[in-house]
Amino acid sequence: MKRTMMSLTGVAVALAAVTGVAAVAGPDGGPQDAPRGSTRLPVQRSALLCPAPTSSEVGETAYTAFAPKGAAAGADGKKGTAQLLPAGTVQDAAGAGGGKGKKNPKGGKGKGSGADSAAGQTVPPRDTKPVVPLREAGRPVTTTTDSPDAPALVGAADGALAPGWTVQQTTSVAAGAGRGLLGLSCTTPDTTFWFPGVSTATDRQDYVHLTNPDSTPAVADLELRGKDGALAGSGGEDISVPPHTTVPVLLSTLTGAPTTNASLHVVAREGRVGAAVQASDSKLGSDWLPAAADPSPSVVLPGIPKDATSVRLVALAPGEADADLKVQLATPTGMITPAGVETLHLKSGMTTAVDLKDVTKGEAGSLVLTPSDSGSKVPVAAALRVTRGKGDKQEMAFIPATRPVEKRATAVDNRGKDSTLSLVAPEKGKDAKVKVTASAGSGGGTPATKTYTVKGGTSLDIAPPRPAGMKGSYALTVEPEPGSGPVYAARMLARPQGGLPAFTVQPLPDDRGSVLVPTAGQDLSVLTN
Repeated sequence: MKRTMMSLTGVAVALAAVTGVAAVAGPDGGPQDAPRGSTRLPVQRSALLCPAPTSSEVGETAYTAFAPKGAAAGADGKKGTAQLLPAGTVQDAAGAGGGKGKKNPKGGKGKGSGADSAAGQTVPPRDTKPVVPLREAGRPVTTTTDSPDAPALVGAADGALAPGWTVQQTTSVAAGAGRGLLGLSCTTPDTTFWFPGVSTATDRQDYVHLTNPDSTPAVADLELRGKDGALAGSGGEDISVPPHTTVPVLLSTLTGAPTTNASLHVVAREGRVGAAVQASDSKLGSDWLPAAADPSPSVVLPGIPKDATSVRLVALAPGEADADLKVQLATPTGMITPAGVETLHLKSGMTTAVDLKDVTKGEAGSLVLTPSDSGSKVPVAAALRVTRGKGDKQEMAFIPATRPVEKRATAVDNRGKDSTLSLVAPEKGKDAKVKVTASAGSGGGTPATKTYTVKGGTSLDIAPPRPAGMKGSYALTVEPEPGSGPVYAARMLARPQGGLPAFTVQPLPDDRGSVLVPTAGQDLSVLTN
């Protein structure tokens, strides 16, 4: 009897420990109400993966790491650790359609050398020194590199630095087909990802970067879906990703049919991976396409710039049922319906693209897709390709559908006046009150906080607060006040390069820095029949 009771208690404690490092979400990917008897606690460990930034000889990448204050995990008083380590690379991976050769500044593709060009060869990192290690919460740490061989990074945080740990890589490429500003908030590992908006057309080079954070191998499958369903080709099956290693895969090698608007599905059949797509357009520059939020009946795509000259929506219903959606733009004054695109029909398993042109008409906005039939539960995934500028001075960025900010979201690598914060409260009658805090700068400064109210059914673009006496870069944290309506967020960085309106947009989903842990205790009734 005593041994059985101790075993049951051990199971309960183990369950609580596992829950303490996992995110809790409802069946539709939204927030889940707290179960009776549960407690919300900070996570004790978090992981992040940053893909290799660029192979350009004229690119420079800044890495910025940050953890918010006031979220210490556990009661042991430990400060915690947070750092990223260089990962190995698989070049010319067998079954992956070829490796990523070294690009010259004009966008051509050169030859790899020695082991780098060997089929399926795993190349270990040249340096194992930690990158942007954090020692305290509340102040960002930054470093830069101009190496065309900068590796992917794999890292973890624990203790007081784990909740909300965020790393941004921002790359500026001065010339060539990949010129422009590329930004990505480093991703968490998972087993499935959706990327609406990829392309295998001749004017695009899209690479998906698969990175394995663990000490055991991972195996992933890649599937492309176009307007008629799955694209022919089998090169995306059984891609092996060795431990602590990244594999770049050129998407055009997975199918023989060039497709301008497609969706990529990444599934890890063994282990888990981080995934992000680097898209390079011969006319529109390049940027990172992050994975869209898990498919859901309603999706929000926040942060379309007011001066967007072209907006393209790419969406699909990945399940077995078609989806009919109502298309609306949340503006500063309310919801409007884009002319000619009142509704959108998505055929099951097929990718649909719609050009919304200059949909914002000089006013910043956010796109909201909801079921035409309020009772529909058909999940959809979506992303936007947004273009600024005209002629040969155009630059593109991507805005995938994102999760709402439930407790807190963070954006890092803000410098001076280059940041615009977009907030949208998509439900009419449900205003959102949001506290935005600018951290101390990486080189000094005093934090600043301001509270904003976003009326239900509207979108608000703001120049966020900046720390007094700021030096270096700073972080922004976005925290809805208790009782507020749902709110979604995105941050745009605009850093012009000559006459090029270089920019990048990062959606700000909830950082899942805390989880619900069920209260565990002994229940002797389980021992009776």
